[in-house]
Amino acid sequence: MLNSLKDELLERVRKLHRQQVTWRRDFHQHPELSSREFRTTARLTAIVKKLGLKLIPIKMKTGLLAELAGNHPGPTVAIRTDIDALPVTERSGLPFASKVNGCMHACGHDVHMAIVLGTAAVLSKMKKHIHGRVRFIFQPDEEMPPGGARPMIENGAVDGVSAVFGLHVDPMLPAGMISTRDGISMAMVTDFDLVIHGKGGHAASPHSGVDAIVTAAEVIESIQKIVSREISPTSPIVIHFGRIEGGTGRNIVADRVTLDGTARALSDTAGRLVPKLIKRTVSGVCRARGARAEVNIGPGYPPLRNDPAVNRIFENNYRLLYGRGKIRTTKQVLGAEDFACYLEKVPGAMFFLGIRNRKIKADKAWHSSDFIADERAIEYGTALLASSALDYLAGDQR
Repeated sequence: MLNSLKDELLERVRKLHRQQVTWRRDFHQHPELSSREFRTTARLTAIVKKLGLKLIPIKMKTGLLAELAGNHPGPTVAIRTDIDALPVTERSGLPFASKVNGCMHACGHDVHMAIVLGTAAVLSKMKKHIHGRVRFIFQPDEEMPPGGARPMIENGAVDGVSAVFGLHVDPMLPAGMISTRDGISMAMVTDFDLVIHGKGGHAASPHSGVDAIVTAAEVIESIQKIVSREISPTSPIVIHFGRIEGGTGRNIVADRVTLDGTARALSDTAGRLVPKLIKRTVSGVCRARGARAEVNIGPGYPPLRNDPAVNRIFENNYRLLYGRGKIRTTKQVLGAEDFACYLEKVPGAMFFLGIRNRKIKADKAWHSSDFIADERAIEYGTALLASSALDYLAGDQR
């Protein structure tokens, strides 16, 4: 962003902050789970229409695409936000806490929406400085694999786009700071479901049946050895079982057990090996025990790989806006984000935005029932996205 635009942009962002807080709190009070974001989509649609953005039709029940054309020709940059909430009962004690029992914006998607809407509002007043177009992606289903990114891509979200920007709030990072990381910052994910089929019988005569519970226990133990013995110890990987269900009575040999698991890796090589090794291990254990298995591998998420050139745009603009010493390096984590799917198609990056403030108890982890965000972060995120979009489209960094 040119220095000459800094003061204008910051003033517009400051004036808009109260409105963004109102938007954020409205979304927070009315959260909706993945694939059910009907009210959220309607509210977003009404706001972007009022801002004068062009809606791009999509064949999806929730979510939307909108575009802002500048006064000058140029490329198209996309800015994405997720819009869904989590099945969490809020216990934050906030005056604008969720009004929906068992549902909460416990990952900051309400903050993301307020920031991206604000970015659209600011840029709509600065069209004379825009060389190209800004596309806004309001994506559903981020919290529920296989995620909403791929359907949005199929509906043209990144068609003709030269770069895509993303952000995520970080409760471990102080408000006023951001973090970036070149290359892989979040894991490749493979979700999988197993069904172990045995043969029922009486607990007094276990030899007459095939115990699916005992077989499942051996499957779980053997799959853990994939991590410790079949993947390089220099390649971080986790294989976790989050649900197991089977059996009908204490004196009955179970004939069926279902298991739900997830595997996460920071290495493409290790991540691609996992499905093959899981299938081989499950098949071998079941064959040895006289059982049979069904293995269903989900579509998963790719690793989130940030483009260094886009990160430099984020960093240079944040320094220009707020000075030095406010940028950290994002730590690699085995969490996942379907923003990674966009990065398979076009260059881009996701930065993390600090929301931590112990004075207001904004220091709880993502997905917790008492998750709180410092709303000052809305201003910082908006200014950075707007200035980075202007910068990229003007070609100052290319």
